[in-house]
This record gives sequence, C-alpha cells and structure tokens, in this order.
Amino acid sequence: MVPKFSEMRQRFDAQQTLGQTPIEDIEIPTKTRFQLANLLEALQYIYTHPKWNRRVFSLLEEQLMADKKRTGRTGMSLWELFVLAQVRLCLNTSFDQLHFMANDSELLRGILGVLPTDYSAGKPYEYQQIYDNVRLLDAPLLRQINETIVQVGHQVFKKKEEDLRLKTDSFVVETDVHYPTDYNLLWDSGRKCIELATHLEIPGWRKHTAWKRTLKGLMRQVGRACKGGGRGKAGRVQKAVRAYLKKARALEIKTTKAIEAHVPLDPAQQARWESLCYYRKMLTKHIDLVERRLVNGEQIPHQEKVFSVFQPWTELIKKGKRHPSVEFGKNLAITSDQYHLVLDWELADGRADPELLEDIAPRITERYSVQSWSTDKGFSRQQLKAELAEEIPQVIMPKKGRRTAAERTAEAAPAFRRLKNQHSAVESNINELEHRGLDRCPDRTLPGFKRYVGLAVTAYNLQKIGRQLRRQRRKKQAA
Repeated sequence: MVPKFSEMRQRFDAQQTLGQTPIEDIEIPTKTRFQLANLLEALQYIYTHPKWNRRVFSLLEEQLMADKKRTGRTGMSLWELFVLAQVRLCLNTSFDQLHFMANDSELLRGILGVLPTDYSAGKPYEYQQIYDNVRLLDAPLLRQINETIVQVGHQVFKKKEEDLRLKTDSFVVETDVHYPTDYNLLWDSGRKCIELATHLEIPGWRKHTAWKRTLKGLMRQVGRACKGGGRGKAGRVQKAVRAYLKKARALEIKTTKAIEAHVPLDPAQQARWESLCYYRKMLTKHIDLVERRLVNGEQIPHQEKVFSVFQPWTELIKKGKRHPSVEFGKNLAITSDQYHLVLDWELADGRADPELLEDIAPRITERYSVQSWSTDKGFSRQQLKAELAEEIPQVIMPKKGRRTAAERTAEAAPAFRRLKNQHSAVESNINELEHRGLDRCPDRTLPGFKRYVGLAVTAYNLQKIGRQLRRQRRKKQAA
C-alpha cells in the first residue's frame, strides 16, 4: 500500500478545527477608518473568489515550492505567509509588532484562519518563523501578484468598461543610513573590522575594546574640528585628521595580517571572513578618500564616493527641492490610474526619469488599453513622446525648456490642460505609499529593498480595494 504524504507547504489549512469560524465568515467592521480593516476586507474578497484565489496561489506555489519536495513537515501555509507580508507593509510596522499582532489581534487571526476555539488554543507564531517566511517573497513574484491585484481592483471599481488614464511620477525611497561623510564611513569600516576579527577569535585582538574607543574618539575630534570655526581651523583639522589616519592605517595593517593568518573552519566562519575582507577593503578606500580631501585638499569625483559601507548601492539624489535638498536611497517611478491603483513601478538604479518610462511603457501597453498618459517635465523627451503617441491617443508630457509656437498651442488646448491639472493626483498616491512604508526602507540588502518596494505597492493596492469594498458593503447595509 502506497503511503499518503502531505505537502510540505499547503495553500491554506483545509482541515478546520472543530468550532472554528471559516475565513469567509469573519465579520470585518465597517465603522472604522483603520487601514488594517481595508486590507483584510480585500484579502477576504480574494480568498472567497476562486478565480482570484487560484491565480494568487498558483503564483506563490510556482515560486516557493518549485524546488521543494512534496513530502515532509507542513510549514506555514501560503495564505498565512501572504497575509502577514501584506499586513507588515500596510501598517508600515516592524517584525516585532507584526509578531505581536499575529498572536494577539483577533481580527487578523480570524483572517489567518487560526482563531482559538473551545477545543483548541489556536496556532501560535514565533518571531523567526514570520521573519523567515515573509522574506521568501521576491520582487518579480510581487510584480506578477500585483497584476492580479490590479485586475481585482478594476473589477471592483469599474462600473463599465473604459480605457485607463495613467499618471507617472517618481520619488525617492530612502535607505536606512546615517548622513555619510568620508571620515564617519572610515569609522564604520574600522569598527566592523574590529568586531569581525573578534568574533573570528583571531589571536592578537584582546584589546579590541580599546581599539574601538580610540578610533571613535579620533573620529569625533575630526568632526568637531571640521564643524568649528575660528582662527587656526585649518591647522586643527590637519592635526586631527593626521592622528585619525595614523590609527586607521595601524588598524588596516593589523586587519590585513589577521586575514592572511586566519583559515576558516566552517561556512559561518567563511562568511565572516569574507565580510572582514570587504570591510578591510572599505577601510583602505576611506583612508585614501579622507587623506585626499582633508589633507591634500582634493575634490573627490562623485563616482568614487560611497554613501554607506553597509548598503553600498545607496545613491545620493538631488531633486531640486528646498527640503530635503538631498536624499540617500533609490529613485522609484510609479504609474497609477484613475482609480488610484498602482499598475507598475521601476527602480532607477542611476537612470534618468525618461529611461524609466521607456521600460515601464511596453509592460503597460501590452496589458492594458490606455486613453491618456501624463507625466511632469522631468520625463520630457520628444522621441519618447512620439513613440507613446503612436499607441496612446493623449500623451500629456510638458516640454522642458523653450517651446515652439505649435507646442505652446498644443499645451494650451483644453484637453491637455485638464489632464495636466489632473496629473497632481499622483502626488497623493505617492504620499500614501510613503505611509505604507516607502518613506524609508529598513531592509538592508538590495534584493530586500526591491522586495520591500513590491510589498508596499501590493499592500497599498489591496488597501485601496478594501476601502471600496467596505464602502459598497455600507451602502448595501444602509439600503
């Protein structure tokens, strides 16, 4: 007889506990403005409609179970994973708060399908379990899931079939970094070298605490000398910097010897040894930058600068605004429609706004019928506008710089001015996205940053859909 094995990760727990309330019967309050209620309303709608349910779960299974055996211990269900990932970004919350809510919020546990009953205490969640599972999602998968969510939204919002009116704009998603200067990045690199060498238990680092204290003190002296004024400032800066560099070079030599002498014994030590090599490289780089700028008076080219040794892909972005004048992170372009749903997004990675639109446009035009598309002057490029105009009846792209008489006439047309005035609605979408977590990303790696952006967009769209569903339900109850 062939034994029956259960799948390692199921879509959801099909075998309910005796006395448990089904997810589709959970009552979500209508008399509240809390955004979690909107999110859970949309999630419940997807769960109870087989068409959308199958699409979302098929995508999750294809990504998360493609290389897994179909036997073994049952893990967190795909439904629980999906719900918890969306709740984190909908509320712009931490994993600690998410862990607390997953165990103590009755409404959330009802949608998760783990409410306690007279016969069961309900399923408990561990912090590490939530953390590890939510991080399994990635940006390409979230982009596919968002396509399904947008289709759900159009079914909910549209009263009749109509073409989309799109708006595209960009904003900065900041990385979680301190304000970078070459001398405090030198301190970051040195501190990590000391900590990693200590963790690896390399001989000769017994005085690691004194090394850190001395190096940090010298860094603080450089900061005070650079910040202060008065007579003899240049001399004070030179003296502080030379003392700082002397200690940093001694640390560089000591770290190099430690790297050459140590042989990693296991994968954990290998990972730390590789990190030590990286931070030694950053230490060497910033010793050079500090000396060239503060001792030799050289102006450092932009392409040689690093804005975080922990997140080296961070960019310095100047948007021409008074406050803040500069931001550290990644530029993100979003495209929303007349229902305020975000259809697509694109991270800049050093590219200009018109280049982002060139990548976004083909993905949208092949999936949707578009009536109009508006941008601001930052996206202006005449060739791009002409290419969009071949497929879209109305392209609202104000020209940057001097315009011809024909261009002034076209931009003065009532239809152009009306759609141009409506373009500002995308700013409210951006503001709400920032409240969904896209003001500053706490996740450290670049894949984590991209995942965070994708989760914020899907949580935003679900929250919009849920708000409309609750509005419709209130109207039915009042009728």
